[in-house]
Amino acid sequence: MFGAAGTAAVGAAGLAVGWLAWRKVSDWLAEDLRGKTVLITGGSRGLGYALAHEFARHGARVAICARNPQELEWARQELQRVGAEVVAIPCDVSDNEQVQRMVHEVTQRLGRIDILVNNAGIIAVGPVEAQTLEDFDEAMKIMFWGVVYPTLAVLPQMLERRRGRIANITSIGGKVAVPHLVPYDCAKFAAVGFSEGMCAELAKDGIKVTTVVPGLMRTGSNVNAFFKGQHRAEYTLFSLMGTSPLTAVPGQRAAKRIVRAVRLGRSEVILTPQAKLLAMFHGLFPGQTANIMGLVNRVLPRAAGPTDKHLGKESETPLTRSPLTALGRRAGAALHQYPERMGAEQVRAPGFRSPLVGSGD
Repeated sequence: MFGAAGTAAVGAAGLAVGWLAWRKVSDWLAEDLRGKTVLITGGSRGLGYALAHEFARHGARVAICARNPQELEWARQELQRVGAEVVAIPCDVSDNEQVQRMVHEVTQRLGRIDILVNNAGIIAVGPVEAQTLEDFDEAMKIMFWGVVYPTLAVLPQMLERRRGRIANITSIGGKVAVPHLVPYDCAKFAAVGFSEGMCAELAKDGIKVTTVVPGLMRTGSNVNAFFKGQHRAEYTLFSLMGTSPLTAVPGQRAAKRIVRAVRLGRSEVILTPQAKLLAMFHGLFPGQTANIMGLVNRVLPRAAGPTDKHLGKESETPLTRSPLTALGRRAGAALHQYPERMGAEQVRAPGFRSPLVGSGD
């Protein structure tokens, strides 16, 4: 007789074996990315840059776009340096004409677009009293229309082939409204609705749409986010939450999970346990979630001063320069959040290891 402890151990071992077997079967069934063309918006830094590495590691040809030509060229060179076949085209995804030209050029140069990843985004953190109509307009242009325009531009060729995959990078802020991120929340809620609607409508045409719902990710993006109101206090809280291993998942790990979800054709993937719990609780108790968020808001910095935006890198404090945020700074260096440091010394920063090098998922 095993006894209770032995039975539990055998059961746990059986679950582990079953999980590994399921992973092997799902990997075998997943889409083979070799030779496929992937277009990633916002691909010059952060999660988009990590996704470009990960798709290339699986043998895909990668096209990236972003607004800054210099940063984009740096990303192209780095991806090419580690063996990726990559095309980089400057594009503002909030401008439909630019998007149409970019999609046409990618198609001309690489033959077709098999997978579209709508990743471009901005973050403006601060109390609603500090937000302006321009903040709401900019958020919607980039994170809603910047999803719609590329999708509709790529869609005709996917419909013609009756095959294609689209991944829309949304946010837990598109499931649950988070205080001090109201313009961001609005745009991400709209993106979630668009993504889920496209998933339902395009399934009959052989096109699989994945709604990606990240929680906090350690990509170093805090330095390029905007902060309003008491911007230094807002930046400090955001940096600590976005750096801690207890609250944020590494950007490279998030990229691996997203690529896997796309390969498997999943309709949705929520990336962190915290985000999963929050989304589940909100689905069951939406009123209670709103009340809890109201309590959270009471302890956040109050509105103060003008409504000017300040970049994270302009809002540093002793805490954000301390060892408490060291992991975030390292992630930012690896994922090109510091364009002023472009060059080999950044890419080879201590602890950086190209996602193209090493083991699989």
